[in-house]
Amino acid sequence: MRKALFPLALLALLPGTALAQRPAPAPTPPTTAPPLPSAAQITLPPPPDVSDPMLAPVPPAKRILASWQEALTYLRARSTDLKIALDQVLQAEAQTRIALSQYLPSIQGTGTYTHQLITKPGGTTIVGGVPFQSPTLPVLDAWSGNLQLQQTLLNAQQFDQISIDELSEDAAKLSVDDQKRTLALSVANQIVSVVTAERSAEINRVGLKVALEQLEIAKRKQALGAANGLDVVRAQQNAANARATLVSGDESLREAREALGLALGIPEETSVAPGVDMAGLTQSAIGSCKIVNDVDARSDISAARTKLEVAKRNLRNVWYSFLPTVNAQSTVAETSPASATYPNPTWNVQGILSVPIWDGGARYGTLRNARAAEDIAAQQLEALRRQAIIQVEQAQRQLTVAQLADRVATEQRDLAAQNDVMTQTAYMAGQGTSLELVTASEAHRQAELNLALSDFNVVKARILAVLALATCPW
Repeated sequence: MRKALFPLALLALLPGTALAQRPAPAPTPPTTAPPLPSAAQITLPPPPDVSDPMLAPVPPAKRILASWQEALTYLRARSTDLKIALDQVLQAEAQTRIALSQYLPSIQGTGTYTHQLITKPGGTTIVGGVPFQSPTLPVLDAWSGNLQLQQTLLNAQQFDQISIDELSEDAAKLSVDDQKRTLALSVANQIVSVVTAERSAEINRVGLKVALEQLEIAKRKQALGAANGLDVVRAQQNAANARATLVSGDESLREAREALGLALGIPEETSVAPGVDMAGLTQSAIGSCKIVNDVDARSDISAARTKLEVAKRNLRNVWYSFLPTVNAQSTVAETSPASATYPNPTWNVQGILSVPIWDGGARYGTLRNARAAEDIAAQQLEALRRQAIIQVEQAQRQLTVAQLADRVATEQRDLAAQNDVMTQTAYMAGQGTSLELVTASEAHRQAELNLALSDFNVVKARILAVLALATCPW
């Protein structure tokens, strides 16, 4: 055969022959694959009707939050953390009043009544020829009373303590402002978490419905002989995975509702009104606080700085305990029975000078304690300030990262949706496998969840970026 073809090939190469004069065929242009259609360009046949008890939505919460102002109302009325901070302010005010009382006049009255159980009866004696009746000794019934007024004239330690306690009041009030900022940030995050969980629960139900529809299609194809048992098992596994995701998502939703309720001081599930404008709610949360220029103006830093000043003043106050004190005292006293040789009542005025000489070393121990307390307050201020600087930087960076992650999640969701629709189309046309169908469906479902989470992460990051450098005097 090869020998027969060889002369023919040689003949084609010779000039003047018909084969040599035949023009060469025109080259075929390369074929390009048509662009893949998008998910919106693909039209799928209507899915089969499916029903399942798990497709029912989660029951609504017992309490619905309609606005940010309503959340602030709950915080003012029911927040235990805020009440504790306010009570600490009352304690600081009480300490100031106690310190002031040490420098104000004090009046004290005492009275006693004595009844003797063993007495010696008196008798009649003759004194200078005159009979004299001696009394019963001791006197059967006697009483006495006195009224004492005391005024501090000079006590540097007590006088200085008044201003120290006033500084402690300022620190407690600043702590209240920072507690409000912390509560506002916590409640805002809890609200976003509830809305995120609500959205995730909706996506989980859509995913379960799609999985059930794919399972129904696989069963029909098996009945027609176009699918085997493995295809049905894979579809069933996909539906089971969707159910598991739905169950865990519903529990996460309930826990998020309960966390929001606890943040508001309500021990029950609390949700957000459907269709609430998250942008407006976020703006209201941010508007309830005041932006400051730097971390040193934050309430917690100001409170720590005031506490450091209190520690310094306490150290100086200990030194005042080495100084003498001067007090004035006046006492009015009356007794029964009256003495014939002693005035009744009596009234005296005293000036008392107290000079501390030795107390066993208690004041020196107090000095060491005050020095250590000052150093602790200084270190706490520095540590808190460093932490606040990092918090602000991280909050700003977290917003940028969240926005970038949201764009990536949107692209991933779009690609997953396109892949899912195209895989379903190929599978219904008999070109794809059930494994590809299940994989695409699960990837699409997860991409939708990731997108919902990233959307609300942007909201959380925006709130944190603002409240990280703010005070909240609401």
